[in-house]
Amino acid sequence: MIDNLTAQDNIFILAYFVIVLFIGIIASVGKDKTINDYFLAGKNMGWVIVGTSLFATNISSEHIIGLAGASSVHGLSVGYFEWIAVFILIMLGWLFAPIFIKSDAVTMPQFLGRKYGDKVRSYLTAVSLAAYFFTKIGVTIIAGGYLLSKILGLDLFTSAVFIVLLTGLYTVIGGLSSVMKTQLFQTVILLTGSILLAYFGLDKIGGVATLVNKLPESYFNVIKSTTDPDFPWTGILFGAPILGIWYWCTDQYIVQRILAAKGISDARKGTFLAAFLKLVPVSLLIIPGLVVAVEFPNIKGDDAITYLISGDLLPVGIKGIVIAGIFAAFMSSLSSAFNSSATLIAIDIFQPRKPHAAESQVVLVGRLATILIVILAILFIPLLKIINSQIYIYLQKLQAFISPPIASAFLFGIFWKKSSSKGLLWALVIGGVIGFIRIITSVINPTLIEDLYVINYFNTIHYLHFAVILFFISSAVLVAVSRYDNRMKKNLIFENENINNDQDDFETESLNQEKEKLEISEHK
Repeated sequence: MIDNLTAQDNIFILAYFVIVLFIGIIASVGKDKTINDYFLAGKNMGWVIVGTSLFATNISSEHIIGLAGASSVHGLSVGYFEWIAVFILIMLGWLFAPIFIKSDAVTMPQFLGRKYGDKVRSYLTAVSLAAYFFTKIGVTIIAGGYLLSKILGLDLFTSAVFIVLLTGLYTVIGGLSSVMKTQLFQTVILLTGSILLAYFGLDKIGGVATLVNKLPESYFNVIKSTTDPDFPWTGILFGAPILGIWYWCTDQYIVQRILAAKGISDARKGTFLAAFLKLVPVSLLIIPGLVVAVEFPNIKGDDAITYLISGDLLPVGIKGIVIAGIFAAFMSSLSSAFNSSATLIAIDIFQPRKPHAAESQVVLVGRLATILIVILAILFIPLLKIINSQIYIYLQKLQAFISPPIASAFLFGIFWKKSSSKGLLWALVIGGVIGFIRIITSVINPTLIEDLYVINYFNTIHYLHFAVILFFISSAVLVAVSRYDNRMKKNLIFENENINNDQDDFETESLNQEKEKLEISEHK
């Protein structure tokens, strides 16, 4: 039991863990025989489970910290990414879902690799796994561990290890079926906790009218200037959709839920449900940050949410439900990351090298991969002691540095018939190198590059504007290389046709000569 909570709060939290584990184990029964069973939940998920799974996979502990913390400083404008996600989710359901489901693919690298070759598939697999570990898994553990230590006073390492092991347990046993069915329950808990936190927060300060009267007008100004250091409207309008398309429409972490749907209809309805649920964080996770700005004006950033939950704002019992909601956000995203990473390892790394392996072997590799990822995640936890909120913010921005080339490759690969394998590969590699350089320049001490004008300027471009530039560079490389490659193929075909024609002419001439000789011989 947690010492600084009441018995009633502890009972709610304990009940949450028992129910999640029970659902995860029950959902695993009979869902481990085939590849589709383990990695795609038997392709039998209805639209409610698909929609709640999409939502729970997306909303994690960093959302609870990030949205509340950022809104305490910037106001409503932090909801930009949530609003854009609504439109991107509809695009996922109506444009991409039918294509992905009809392809009968298990992973996104496999989907694109079938058309553009093993090199493209291998590259996407490697980048995805690295991104999952250093952003999705890493950031979730950082944010979740931070919340647990601040709110509950628990030892960061011990509590984080407990959550990782418990999440890994039902993920290993039941695969995607356990993950998605537990996420239905976790969505209910997450939403309930968010609603209660927003309600009691507003009640504490006297309602919405108090927010409007006490906060500066800038907190309610959602359109920022192009020079705004955080949310320039040009970056939001052109850069954020690029990140959104990569995250919602091309990433295995999300699309795996679409592939698990019963059919296109359930996939589409699920995306609509997720889009509706995505409107909730704007009110339920941003409002607590605004409450903190009124109630604790000197508290900004990551500490905002901890002051609301750890204080006397929440009544007895309610605090336990809200904390259970935080655990739900933490575990739902972790389980998705574990399962998606294991799927990539089993389907895109092991299976191509062992094409004749039985499906039971592939499932076993998936389980072993999940165990390996859980172990690596635990080994990563001690690094939390040297990671501060600035690194956390930096990890959030990583998406802008790695996503544009992948978004470009998928969009052109799916919708431009003249795309070639070399075009996609060159776009991914060149775009990836540029993005990696930006990552490096963001980490190093600015004084080391202040005399290097080009690199220094390169490093000062806003990350959303940088995403737009990188997307166009990647797209230009893809189009240019594809056109050149197609032209070379046409020339080669033309040369082969000429050679064949010359051979045909030579053979025809030889036959005519032989015919003439026979005619002369007969005449004589």
